Amino acid sequence: MNVVLIQMAVTDGENGNDRLKKAESYLEQIENAPEKPDLVIFPELWKCGFQNFAGYRDGAEILQGQTWQFMSRWAKRLHCYIHSGSFVEKQVQGAEDTVFYNTSVLFDRQGREKGIYRKIHLFGFESMEQKILTAGQSVTEVETEFGRTGMATCYDLRFPEQFRVQEDAVPELFLITAAWPAARLEHWRLFNRVRAVENQSYVISCNAAGEQCGVAEAGHSMVVDPLGNILAEASGQETILWCELDPKQSAGWREQFPALKDRKRF
Repeated sequence: MNVVLIQMAVTDGENGNDRLKKAESYLEQIENAPEKPDLVIFPELWKCGFQNFAGYRDGAEILQGQTWQFMSRWAKRLHCYIHSGSFVEKQVQGAEDTVFYNTSVLFDRQGREKGIYRKIHLFGFESMEQKILTAGQSVTEVETEFGRTGMATCYDLRFPEQFRVQEDAVPELFLITAAWPAARLEHWRLFNRVRAVENQSYVISCNAAGEQCGVAEAGHSMVVDPLGNILAEASGQETILWCELDPKQSAGWREQFPALKDRKRF
């Protein structure tokens, strides 16, 4: 399984259309690469930027809007799964009521919507995310050709209970989209490895790079195997990170070292 993480830089000098063009240029590079991807994943809110709270509402899209259409088209073109990263989704509920979510979509090789996840744990520390957006209400875990696959977003990494909702069917892979700041880089590196070890799962995490509104993002997108080994890790700069992995390793390690089966319920 070839995984590609597009660690985009989000900066003040760009707008959403600029980043959309940049995303397309990266996808074209992947299309022309000698290796063919099985999964491509983007960062959290890469189009508007996580720190650009003032632009959330203006940059919001309906679910099947521009970002959805763009990712669906490219998933079909590359014949691979694509995780959209996340975007601000708007839902009109009544004549004068509109709510906004931090939403991610996973597409299959035919460009079909495979899973939708709306961020459950909204960030409140020095952030307006909790005040602008509405929290999602349910986890997203879907069956893919790679195994059971879970989706989560950035701050969710700090809440281990979200990753083990179905205790007898813990996903073999978790896809994480993030805009994790450089100020807490070591927490990022720690939580990705811990979530992998405790769930005996792969954790594939794509983070943003760059600096926006005075906040530097950490970069360091990574792929962690079910034993907690970092198979690939990016620098702090904008880059494309490729990683080859064997999705069957999760089931094999769980059989060899049955920690999940030994867990007691209280």
